[in-house]
Amino acid sequence: MNRWQRFDNFISRLEQLMISVLLGVMILAAFLQIVLRNFFSTGLAWGDPLVRYLVIWVGFIGASLAVREGKHITIEIVAHWLPARANRYLRSVSHLFSALVCGLLSWAALKFVRVEALMGGPAIFGLPSWVPQIILPAAFGIMTLRFGAQFGIELFTDSSSGLKRYQNLKT
Repeated sequence: MNRWQRFDNFISRLEQLMISVLLGVMILAAFLQIVLRNFFSTGLAWGDPLVRYLVIWVGFIGASLAVREGKHITIEIVAHWLPARANRYLRSVSHLFSALVCGLLSWAALKFVRVEALMGGPAIFGLPSWVPQIILPAAFGIMTLRFGAQFGIELFTDSSSGLKRYQNLKT
C-alpha cells in the first residue's frame, strides 16, 4: 500500500468516526430540544445552533466519503454510447474538472473563514464563529485530493476501469 492509500484510509476512518459521533450528538440534541419544549416549556439556547452546525459538518464529511467511494452525483448520459477507452478518458476529464472546482471552492472557503476569523463574533459555546466553519475548506480540500487521485488513476493506469481499481486499493 502506498502513502496516498494509507493517508486516504486514515482520513476515511476518521471521517466515519466523526460522522458517527456527530450524528449521535445531533440526534441527541434535537431529541432533547423536543422533549424540553413539549414537556417542560423550555429549551436549550445552544441546541438549535448546535444542530445546524452539526448538519453542515455531517453533510460535508459525507460528501467527502461519497467522493472516496465514487458515489457522488455524476451525469453519465454520453458514457453509455462511448467505447471503454473513450469513456475512461471522459471520466478522467470529469475528475480533473471536479478537482479544479473543489480546489477553487476550498480556496474561496479558506478566504471566507479567514475573513470570519478577523471579523466574526462567537458562534456557540464561546467558540469563535470561524471554528464551526473550518469544515468548508477542509472538506473541499480533501475532495480535491481525492478527485485528483482518481484523475491520475483513470488517466495513467492500464486498467479499463481505474476507479474500480482505486476502490479496490482502498480496502
